[in-house]
Amino acid sequence: MTTHAPQAAQSVTLPASLDEAVAALAAMPAAVPVAGGTDLMAAVNRGLLRPAGLVGLGRINEIRGWQYQDGHALLGAGLTHARMGRPDFAALIPALAAAARAAGPPQIRNAGTLGGNIASAAPTGDALPVLAALEATLVIAGPGGARREIPVSHLLAGRDMLAPAELIGYVRVPLLHAPQVFLKATGRTGPGRATASVAVVLDPARRGVRCAVGAIAPMPLRPLEAERWIASLIDWDGERAALAPEALGAFGEYVAAACIPDPATPEDGSPPPPLSPAVLHLRRTVAALARRALGRALS
Repeated sequence: MTTHAPQAAQSVTLPASLDEAVAALAAMPAAVPVAGGTDLMAAVNRGLLRPAGLVGLGRINEIRGWQYQDGHALLGAGLTHARMGRPDFAALIPALAAAARAAGPPQIRNAGTLGGNIASAAPTGDALPVLAALEATLVIAGPGGARREIPVSHLLAGRDMLAPAELIGYVRVPLLHAPQVFLKATGRTGPGRATASVAVVLDPARRGVRCAVGAIAPMPLRPLEAERWIASLIDWDGERAALAPEALGAFGEYVAAACIPDPATPEDGSPPPPLSPAVLHLRRTVAALARRALGRALS
C-alpha cells in the first residue's frame, strides 16, 4: 500500500470476522485497525504514526454490506464510499449517498469506509454531519462477543470513547422515508475537503427538522433552536413546499449565527471585536448551504 508500510508495522493480521478482529486487537494492544487506509497510511507516510502492528479489516464480509432491522438500516462499518454512492443505497439514505459521492476522487471513494470516516473523526469527514442529523447510533464490538450501542454524536464529542480492543462494527440509521439533503462547499472546483457542509433531514412522523453543520468545528454542530423554529413554520399536513423564501433565508441566517456566533462582549462593556472577513465569509457560506439544503428538502 505504501513504501513506508514494511518499516511502519511489525506484523499484519487479517481476521475473517469481527470477533476475530477484536481478539487480535486484544492480543496486540499496540496494533492499529485498518480498513481503507486513506487516513492511516497518509499519517504513516508523513511520519506521524508508526504502529507496531496492523489488523486488516478488509476480509470481514459481515461489515461490508447492510440489512434492514426494525425500521432501521444496519450499515456495516466496512461499507466504502463508492458502494454508498450507488443508486440502490441512495434510494435508502439519500443524504449519506450524496456525502459518499462527495468524499473525494475515485481512489478515495473506492478505499475509504464509513467506519473509518467515523473513527478518524476528522472535522471535514463528509459522512459525519449526515449521521448527526439522522441521529445514528453505533454498534460497538468488544471482547468476548460483547456489543454495545452509543449515539454517534457521543463518540464524536468525546463523551463515550472506544475502549481498548473495541471496534465500530455497524451504524444503525433510522429509515425516515422523507427528504434529506447534503451540501458542501470546498475551496476549489471538483471533489475536495469541505470548508463547510450542511445536512438537513425532514422527519414528518415527529414533525421535525434536523440540521447538522460540518467542517467548521471539531465535530458536527446541531442548531437546535433553529430546527425547532423552522419546524413550527412548516405545514406538515399540507404543502410543505409552501414555506416562504424569506423563511428559508431566515433559517440559513439562524443556523449560521448559531454555529458561528458573534464575539462575546468584553467585561469592561466595550463593543465586541468584529468578526474577521474570513469568518464572515464562512458564516455566509453556512447560511447559503443551510438555506439551499432546506429548500431542496421541501421542494
